[in-house]
Amino acid sequence: MTSLKQLFGGGARQFGMVFALIALVAIFQFATGGKVLTPTNAQNIINGNSYVLILAIGMVLVIIAGHIDLSVGSVAAVVGIIVALAIRDWGIPWWLGILLGLAVGALIGAWQGFWVAYVGIPGFITTLAGMMFFRGANQYIGKSNTVPVPEEIQYLGAGYLPEWGPDTGLNNWTLLLGIAAIAGVVYAEVRRRRSARRLGGAPVEMWVSVVRVGALAVVIGGATYLFGSGRVGTSFPVSGVILGVLVLIYGFVSSRTITGRHVYAVGGNKVAASLSGVNIRRTNFFVMMNMSVLAALAGIVFIGRSTASGPFDGTNWELDAIAAVFIGGAAVSGGVGTVVGSLIGGLVMAVLNNGLQLMGVGSDSTQMIKGLVLLAAVAFDVYNKIQGRPSIIGLLTRSRRRTEIPGGPEGPGGGPVTASKADSLAQS
Repeated sequence: MTSLKQLFGGGARQFGMVFALIALVAIFQFATGGKVLTPTNAQNIINGNSYVLILAIGMVLVIIAGHIDLSVGSVAAVVGIIVALAIRDWGIPWWLGILLGLAVGALIGAWQGFWVAYVGIPGFITTLAGMMFFRGANQYIGKSNTVPVPEEIQYLGAGYLPEWGPDTGLNNWTLLLGIAAIAGVVYAEVRRRRSARRLGGAPVEMWVSVVRVGALAVVIGGATYLFGSGRVGTSFPVSGVILGVLVLIYGFVSSRTITGRHVYAVGGNKVAASLSGVNIRRTNFFVMMNMSVLAALAGIVFIGRSTASGPFDGTNWELDAIAAVFIGGAAVSGGVGTVVGSLIGGLVMAVLNNGLQLMGVGSDSTQMIKGLVLLAAVAFDVYNKIQGRPSIIGLLTRSRRRTEIPGGPEGPGGGPVTASKADSLAQS
């Protein structure tokens, strides 16, 4: 039993969302006659949902800090039209257009962050105003027209890793990514075992590590084959590479930096965090500004995917991003959530959308099913908290936090951040 707990990091429920994702894939694979696990469909899932997953990465930090951002779709839309017009009418290079778009996103984020952090207007109200303002700005600037973007921008949103080297039967860049991912899993497991020994934790049996690494290696190997064996000219999407880099960066920032720990502390208990020396205003400003920068990036990726910027870009994106974060285990009250959890939640929604479309289910029924899934996921976490159990995301990350940061961002057992916990976070 001890070995099984080590294998699952404290209980099989910690993989609830992962199991749900696997179950959805299996169900739709059977129901659609094998249409889900095909190279083309897998590539479409990533290409068609990468912008929502990018938004979810930023949204989880906003929600952890105790806020909500309703403006991300409108911000993405206004950045998209500015980039498209700047490249077409001003004649600037495509790469400078991308930098311009990110800079505009940063300015918008600074504007909204100022009202939230320094004036004290709740994030919900500030971004609701931003949603209306920037939606109107998108249509005003673009005159409600559709503006095409150059091939370089299209490559970011809908391109694939190029082919090179000898014929291996797979795209070589995709093959290298898969090998690198497996090597990363092995390194992480070795590091986890060393950390456990150094901190005097319970020894992990070797077979547990072998099974855990082997299972992940099989999954990664299968995905590598799936993405790398498609029709000629396709491979792992470029937007997926961008997403993967962001997951690594923000996963590190949220779990291994003082800034990330402060975000958890502020969301868990703002008063305790303030008494512990955490700069509440700076933390709130950071999460709001960061969200708008990622919204700008999502907008650029989307106009590349759709080959043009239009007046209705970004509609309801904020709802999809928020749903992904909550399905991934974040707490409505703040203080709880992870980047990886939000990514899994977003993939659950993406597979659900894709599978229902392949089955011919209408958009009306799809929306109702998605609403029920969101309600069920949040209700499950609320029930567990009422019963004194950790949330899904607490189970997902509990064992890792115990070896890396005693108590973790949420405090021992996944509970709320107390004054003493926040003090220790701030000092670290």
